[in-house]
Amino acid sequence: MLINGSRFRLATLTVAVLTVAACAKKDNSAVDTTAASSTTMADTSAMAGAPAASGTWSDANIVALLDEANAADSSAGAVAATKGTAAAVRDFGKRMIRDHHQLRAEGAALAKKLNITPTAPSDDPLPSAAQSEMNTLNTTAKGKDFDKAYIDAEVDAHKQVLELATKAASQTQNAELKNLIQKAAPVIQGHLDKAESIQKTLQ
Repeated sequence: MLINGSRFRLATLTVAVLTVAACAKKDNSAVDTTAASSTTMADTSAMAGAPAASGTWSDANIVALLDEANAADSSAGAVAATKGTAAAVRDFGKRMIRDHHQLRAEGAALAKKLNITPTAPSDDPLPSAAQSEMNTLNTTAKGKDFDKAYIDAEVDAHKQVLELATKAASQTQNAELKNLIQKAAPVIQGHLDKAESIQKTLQ
């Protein structure tokens, strides 16, 4: 939703779509392992360098991409919450866990209500991008380099998530799914604004 500005992008983009309901009041520091269905509903946040999926997305594709992105951003946040050096970075990581866990739950609930089985598109770029991001986070030494790499990736990822949300909202014909995506925009923007403010302190 972290390094090279290319890991969280699409995942984060996708994640953002469901992020609207994400800002939960509780602070859940555990990695989100909840699966919306047999197909992981990925949230936001965030594999920046992931190539964007091309073509038209069905509602099942959109739900799957969102869940994958949310799961990826939540997992990356869990690493930052414990490995980050700056308090602001650790707190941001915790916020990503909390918000994206909530988004996944909302996406799963809507999918169940609409009887949609999440199905990733054939050109789904998120799994490999998420793995690449986690590899980078896990191999980057704790300290200023890690903090900067994580936050830089989050900024890039959330910019792309906003673009992803726009595409998803334009492709779905389902009013409830479209509404969920549109309501998520302010949440995603809030994540981006916070990441950018932290980024300035890490220069």
